[in-house]
Amino acid sequence: MLLSDLVTALGARPTPGVDGPADVEVTGVSHQADWVRPGDAFVAVRGARFDGHTFIGDAVARGAVAVIGEGLPEGAACPVPYLQVDAVRPALADAATAIAGRPSDGLSVIGVTGTDGKTTTSCLALHLLRESGRATGLLSTIGYQLPDGVLRQPPSHFTTPEAPQVQQILRDMVEAGATDAVVESSSHALALDRVRGVDYDVAVWTNLTGEHLDFHGTMEQYFADKAKLVQRARHSILNVDDGPWFEQLRPLATADVGTVTTYSAEGGAADWRATDVEEGPEAITFTVHTPTGRAHARLPMIGRFNVANALAAMAGVAATGVELDALVAALATFGGVAGRMEMVERRDGEPRVIVDFAHTPPSLEKALETVRVTTDGALWVVLGSAGGPRDPSKRAPLGRVATGFADRVVFTEEDHRTTPLQDILDEMERGAREAGRANFVSIGDRTEAIRYAVREADGRDTVVLAGKGPEETMERGTELVPWEEIEQARAALAARRGDPA
Repeated sequence: MLLSDLVTALGARPTPGVDGPADVEVTGVSHQADWVRPGDAFVAVRGARFDGHTFIGDAVARGAVAVIGEGLPEGAACPVPYLQVDAVRPALADAATAIAGRPSDGLSVIGVTGTDGKTTTSCLALHLLRESGRATGLLSTIGYQLPDGVLRQPPSHFTTPEAPQVQQILRDMVEAGATDAVVESSSHALALDRVRGVDYDVAVWTNLTGEHLDFHGTMEQYFADKAKLVQRARHSILNVDDGPWFEQLRPLATADVGTVTTYSAEGGAADWRATDVEEGPEAITFTVHTPTGRAHARLPMIGRFNVANALAAMAGVAATGVELDALVAALATFGGVAGRMEMVERRDGEPRVIVDFAHTPPSLEKALETVRVTTDGALWVVLGSAGGPRDPSKRAPLGRVATGFADRVVFTEEDHRTTPLQDILDEMERGAREAGRANFVSIGDRTEAIRYAVREADGRDTVVLAGKGPEETMERGTELVPWEEIEQARAALAARRGDPA
């Protein structure tokens, strides 16, 4: 788009020379100088450690045709037009959205947020839409998919896609023929305006428990950041079992012209609810009650908590026009989510090994309660806790929950980053000891921890590998190393049986 059109879209205050001969074509936008490509606008973000204005020269050398910022510092040079805005984070998103041509306007978008269950609910919604015949894309923490179903990853330096990458992925979906999209919307993405330009038709809320308080500060701010999703969507799917958070959400969802559908997996009064829940070793069955009727449903997953995820996904997809019978039929063919209660293939006489992403005390409790129901022998869990400044307050509670719900616990590493690993292990041990328990051991190396648990477990036992799930890297100090939990589990089982492979 032309620079003058971008000025209008942002409501920016340009420096002289934007109009006329300097009205160049802007083909992209970036807030990282080393990501700039010729034709991009560079957004100068003032952060806690660095001021993006100091990198203007680098950005221009790479081909930036304009700079967007909150005000050029006194004495700073800018050899290209400078567009002044009130806030750069929203401007980054608005510029990316405008340059990409507002791709989500041409899609029916379901957004999913919550502390636990976001990815499972997003993948369920994707499956239900596709099985109903809709060409659907996915943008999630596990990667993204176009309607072809191939899971792709953003470029390696985009750990969490920023607004320009979000908009480009949505544009790719449209160009690939998508009519619908499911966008897993994290609290960071909402707070930092990464998904500001997404036009949400339906918002799905799973639940809210303590997480990421190192970033949000308080539970109230964490709630406020996540609640942006329901405030932006035209229709919201809300969980009545989410206690006081539900009561605060409903008026926010309907404050403008929004409408609400409620759901409950625990027998609450709701538009969508489940009764007659039965858990088996490979599937859950339940009766789903809806405003248009009821039906018998089968979900090929373990974990009673997944009933809530299924209800949320079905209600969200139903809001786009899919009928109950089609939803129930599609639910029965769901193939699961990598790293979410994923069972590792085994031979007779070997323990059952399950890989799960549970990494908060509530999610770990749910995971272990779920597995306990279908475990004949002892229940083991191998887990760590993230390092750096990320929620150190959850380490002792993780130790308390693990030793309270499992028979044997192995504390180990999980992205300890620059925090000394022993400090993390000590905190998890403290939580266990303060609860009066001694059913644990600490093994810092995660590979050795997994092999220890699998080797020592009986053939009737179950070993849960918690925390890493589908993640593809491990952060040790400042080093980022490749990691595949499912392959670690397979290797541990092979080592147990003495298989050199």
